Amino acid sequence: MLVYQDLLAGDELLSDSFLYREIENGILWEVEGKWVTKGACDVDIGANPSAEGGEEDEGVDDQAVKVVDIVDTFRLQEQPSFDKKRFVAYVKKYIKLLTPKLEGEQQELFKKNIEGATKFLLSKLKDLQFFVGESMNDDSSLVFAYYKDGSTDPTFLYFGIGLKEVKC
Repeated sequence: MLVYQDLLAGDELLSDSFLYREIENGILWEVEGKWVTKGACDVDIGANPSAEGGEEDEGVDDQAVKVVDIVDTFRLQEQPSFDKKRFVAYVKKYIKLLTPKLEGEQQELFKKNIEGATKFLLSKLKDLQFFVGESMNDDSSLVFAYYKDGSTDPTFLYFGIGLKEVKC
């Protein structure tokens, strides 16, 4: 299994269990998330409560909750929304921190295409949710989520160039 870690904070943000599609010249990765039910347990032990004098619903109190698979799996932490000024400031800081960690060709690709990726994200800014990894490090990569064209499941956007592949 491959896990993708944030180059800046080391948090695990994605794995190869989730297929991604490169967009914006490979700077961004697009990943489809899904709402799933966690903790629900429906166990049929074969007993007939009415024949045994039991009540209709003697079951355990299920604490089932709906979660987004990617958020739950990688323990992503939601952050407050950004306005345009704050978002641009974040991207400038991100560029400054990430560029030295990239090598040659990757660094050139990043410098050449980050502006287009930033414009793409800015065009969706009012619809984005913002997440960081489990460490909640201020200098980490952000993960973005939004709902595409009325979809009920979120689409996640990662700065793919800011992730490193690790074999587990």
